[in-house]
Amino acid sequence: MLRTLRLSRPLRNRTRVRTMSTTSSSSPPLRIGFVPEHFSTPLEFAKKHYDLRSPLLPFPSGTGAMVTALQTNEIDIAIGLTEGWISALGKAQSASRDAGFKIVGTYVETPLCWAISTGSNRSESNSVADLRGKKVGVSRIGSGSYVMSFVLADQQGWLGPNSEDSPFPVEVLNTFKSLREGVSDGTADFFMWEHFTSKRYYDNGEIKRIGEIYTPWSSWKIVAANVLLHPHNWASGPNASRPPFKEELEDVLRKINKGVKHFEENQEEAIRYISTKLDYSEEDAREWLKTVRFAHDVRGVDRSVVEKTVKVLQKAGVLDPKIDEGQMIGLTRSEAMKWI
Repeated sequence: MLRTLRLSRPLRNRTRVRTMSTTSSSSPPLRIGFVPEHFSTPLEFAKKHYDLRSPLLPFPSGTGAMVTALQTNEIDIAIGLTEGWISALGKAQSASRDAGFKIVGTYVETPLCWAISTGSNRSESNSVADLRGKKVGVSRIGSGSYVMSFVLADQQGWLGPNSEDSPFPVEVLNTFKSLREGVSDGTADFFMWEHFTSKRYYDNGEIKRIGEIYTPWSSWKIVAANVLLHPHNWASGPNASRPPFKEELEDVLRKINKGVKHFEENQEEAIRYISTKLDYSEEDAREWLKTVRFAHDVRGVDRSVVEKTVKVLQKAGVLDPKIDEGQMIGLTRSEAMKWI
């Protein structure tokens, strides 16, 4: 099913007006934005085995596109990269506007390995040291591929005195396919994308790998539109024992938990799905499974992870110095423990 979705693009006619209710059965299913890669396998299992009714809407260009979709009411929930969400939330704060969503869950506990790639024909670029001042291809401004260019420059000591300026000229290329084409035809000099998604294109000689960089934080978070969250004072008075999320969101997160558990307990089914329905070999699927750890309970986020990410992005010049991390969070893990 996801092979077809992989080629789709977010459509404006997905926009609809939601009417929240006290019962999930009387409102339309929540629309989930996701990146159609191997990390989406537990979502597929939640739909296949545990009656997750939510349509899974693919965003192959990544987290930045889902930020826009959340803000234009095209999706209700999204699973994307930590740095992309926190960058968008922090920039909204600096502009004194509501981003329209908050971080409500942790999907993947492990960091993401970003492979650094260029065209196989680009003999002038063979290592990270060759990239200083070169043009970086990104999916969108504000996406993980964009944010990580600042983190890379910070690690290499390449940030200038005005760290708000991009350390590399930027070329927005939208999709992974366009990024691969861009480094081959000279539109961009390099780009960063998840290692295993990139690997088959190293194997077939389309692009070459010149380095890697790991996120200094756990890699994937779940966000939800603000309308799905009860106000902060909800848990006072007669609602003291009620969860902070609307019932529709609670239901989706419970079913994602079941999908994760099924994924962990049925690794061969996961390998078959990834290697037959997605763009990965069986060998790469098996190797990826050795490196990834999903959250056993996706509800809630560690505030320390948010704070660390903000600190790194501030140092890299992506975010302003004054950011309130608490405003980004819809539920901390310490609070989530109350509802287990």
